Formats: sequence, structure tokens, C-alpha cells
Amino acid sequence: MNPVIPRLARLFLIAFAGVVALIVVVQIVWINPGKRCEEAGNWWDWRGRACARPVLISDITGRVIDTPEARAAAKDHAASQKAAASKAAPEAVKP
Repeated sequence: MNPVIPRLARLFLIAFAGVVALIVVVQIVWINPGKRCEEAGNWWDWRGRACARPVLISDITGRVIDTPEARAAAKDHAASQKAAASKAAPEAVKP
């Protein structure tokens, strides 16, 4: 029998095992922690593999929204910003 065929079979088996190992590592290191982080309501940064809790500006500055009108205005502004961002996101993806 030609010795090339068993050699190629071993090569493909090693390549297949390497790809499977790479998929398992990506799943364990990036995908699963990201899912757990986002399920907890936090933000997942896949580049640095960091799970961060969103921080309100009022927590940083110490300013408190103390009137109901100001609170309603802040919520309306945040909702409009979120809606604008969600509308702009699909357009940014198009080449």
C-alpha cells in the first residue's frame, strides 16, 4: 500500500483534533463567560475578557436627580438615545 495515504490520514486527524481543541478553548474562555456576564446584566468586553457593571453618571459625580420632572426627562432622553442608537446600528454595518 502507498505510504502517503496513512500519512495524510494522520495529518487530517491531527488537523481535526487541533480545530476541535481551538473551538473548545474559545467556548470556555470567551463564549461561556460572556453569556454569564450578560445574563447578570453586566457588560462583556471580549477583547479584554472583562465583565463590567454599568455605572451611572450620578454615582460618579454625586449629583442626584431629585425632582420627578427631571427624572422623567432623563428617562425620556435615555430612551430616545437608545432608540437612535438601535436605528443607526444596522446602517453602520452596511458596506
